[in-house]
Amino acid sequence: MDWLLASIDPGRIHDVGSAVAWHGRAMTLAWAVLAPLAVLVARYFKVLPGQDWPRELDNLVWWRSHWIGQGLVVLLSLVGLALIYGRSAPLGWHGTLGYTLLGLMAVQVAMGLFRGSKGGPTAPDGVGSLRGDHYDMTSWRVMFEWAHKSVGYGMLLVAVAVVVLGLWEANAPRWMWLVIVLWWMLLAVSAAYLQRQGRAVDTYQAIWGPDPIHPGNTRKPIGWGIRRLGPEEGKVPGE
Repeated sequence: MDWLLASIDPGRIHDVGSAVAWHGRAMTLAWAVLAPLAVLVARYFKVLPGQDWPRELDNLVWWRSHWIGQGLVVLLSLVGLALIYGRSAPLGWHGTLGYTLLGLMAVQVAMGLFRGSKGGPTAPDGVGSLRGDHYDMTSWRVMFEWAHKSVGYGMLLVAVAVVVLGLWEANAPRWMWLVIVLWWMLLAVSAAYLQRQGRAVDTYQAIWGPDPIHPGNTRKPIGWGIRRLGPEEGKVPGE
């Protein structure tokens, strides 16, 4: 227990003010816990286990989980920023990468707001709204998906660096390092397992199914390791 409670660097003391401590808690919860979890849910749970896909389409659990999770990330980030904003201490690598991460977060929010219309048979007003950026996979939608996914995965890598540097600057106790690393390992193992199970289903097919009548099914799926099924493969991925 003494070893776990001791700081990672015995040569320094672990002594941070209340504002910095709560800044660290807010940012760690946001970027070490919620952000990667929301990405994992969005990537691997577009079709739920037991869902009668492709007869049962457009499951919204992943979508709601993703935007609520990332919305909490934005809220916690703003709280964390407010707690340390205006401090005269030099930024260093932690601060520089931290502000870079927040800038990318703002870009992601803006892209989400301007991602275009959905359209398709499952639109709120039905068949009359077939036209839509997503359903038609317009150039705007294709650009959004490539940018959103690329920036998102890049942000996770930056977040790892920011969290690790923050723990080091605060000389956090060993138990904090251990808990965060174990959580990341759990997420990595889960992602590898779900990827192997083929649960990274193409968003378009998860929403509208594999029928080639839908215009987006004539395009290659966007992103690495995304699974797209043919019309004859009417089964839930992973079964």
